[in-house]
Amino acid sequence: MAAAGARAGPGRAFEGIRRVTEAWALAGGLLLVGVVLVNAASLAGGVLFGQPIAGDFEIVEVGIAVAVFSFLPYCQITGANVTADIFTAGAGRRWQSAFAILAGTIALGFGLLLLWRMSLGLLDFRRYLEVTTIYQFPLWIAFVPILVSLFLLVLAAGATLLEACRGRLVDERPIRTPAPR
Repeated sequence: MAAAGARAGPGRAFEGIRRVTEAWALAGGLLLVGVVLVNAASLAGGVLFGQPIAGDFEIVEVGIAVAVFSFLPYCQITGANVTADIFTAGAGRRWQSAFAILAGTIALGFGLLLLWRMSLGLLDFRRYLEVTTIYQFPLWIAFVPILVSLFLLVLAAGATLLEACRGRLVDERPIRTPAPR
């Protein structure tokens, strides 16, 4: 009985990380929709009334950066990153596991490197009070959700690496489907 509980623990942790990254990606998607609406409103205002939204490019620039980073953890945990399946499709299970471990290790290292460097960027932008030109929006604020995304990426990469070390490939993880109504 203890062995079953021990196996369920990592699975529950993985599922928890997956749920958090999914919610974070959905929030990034909502932000992206907001950016598109601002852009469309600015375009319509410029065409129809000769008055686009001032500084719309600043909103788009910051919003897109935050949204893009919000999708990284979800792509990692679901195995939706770009891969070269053409080279691994015919490989045996042992090679696929080795590639999954390598990919997880690289993703973890990349996530840690970005988290470290972006946190230093946040400190620099805060120290020197960099702001956008028109709205005078402090740019360091945009680093906060980006750092959350990178922290989630590190968690997701660590979880996928552990799953790969346990011999579970992305294709073998159960996919959560909504319950029938």
